[in-house]
Parts: sequence; structure tokens; C-alpha cells
Amino acid sequence: MDIRIRLGLLTAGLVLAVAPGLAAQEAALPADVTPAMIEQGKKIFHGKGLCVACHGQAARGGLAPSLADTAWIHSRGSYEEIIAQIQRGVPAESSQSRTPMPPGGGGGLKPEEIRAVAAYVRSLRGQVAALGPTVDCPEAN
Repeated sequence: MDIRIRLGLLTAGLVLAVAPGLAAQEAALPADVTPAMIEQGKKIFHGKGLCVACHGQAARGGLAPSLADTAWIHSRGSYEEIIAQIQRGVPAESSQSRTPMPPGGGGGLKPEEIRAVAAYVRSLRGQVAALGPTVDCPEAN
């Protein structure tokens, strides 16, 4: 068997062996995040939270960036960082899209509602391919 074929098969085998573990690690949410919490966050995202107005029905962007890819602009996209981002908002001058996000998302959300929205947003990560590198937060890339 040609060495190139052997190396190709070996590489493919390693990717198949490692990828599921990496995907599970990437998709992991804290233990206290439940499916019910994610569902509640989805309802708030599409309703009271007003998130859908800028991020779109499928959270794939619009006036504001996509939340369903792997590119995160203002953080690395961890659950805790998403909570903090929603709490503090994004001023227009530091927003890649120049669309501000008011603190609390603008919907007057309670802390438990912010946690639910963050759980929903974090659950969306990686549903679509990132469109390219981000520039607002180089340390997050």
C-alpha cells in the first residue's frame, strides 16, 4: 500500500476517533443548565427579550451578528461570558455591526431570564459555519 494512502487512512482514523470528544466538549453546558431552561431561553429570545429583532428568527444575524456560528465577537462564547455580555450590553462604538445592544438586551430581563437566554444562545453555537474571523475582540479568536 502506498505511503500516502496509509497516512491518509491514519489521519482519517485519528479525526474520527478524536472529533466526537471535541464536539461533546464544545457543546457542553454547565450541569445546572437544563433542557427546560434552554426552552425558556428560546421563548424569551423570541419574545420578551427582543433578541430576535436584531439577531433574527434563527439567530443567524441581521442587524446584529449571528449567534449560531462559532465566531464570537466580544468573548469566547462561554455560558458565563454570554451572561455577562447580555447583562452589560454592547455600546455602538464597540459593536462590529455598529448596532448597540442595551444592557439586559433591552427587554428588562430578570437575572434568571438572562441565564435562560444565555443557555439558549450557547446551545446554538456551531449550528452554521462561521463566516470569517472577527475583529472586535482579537483575544477571543
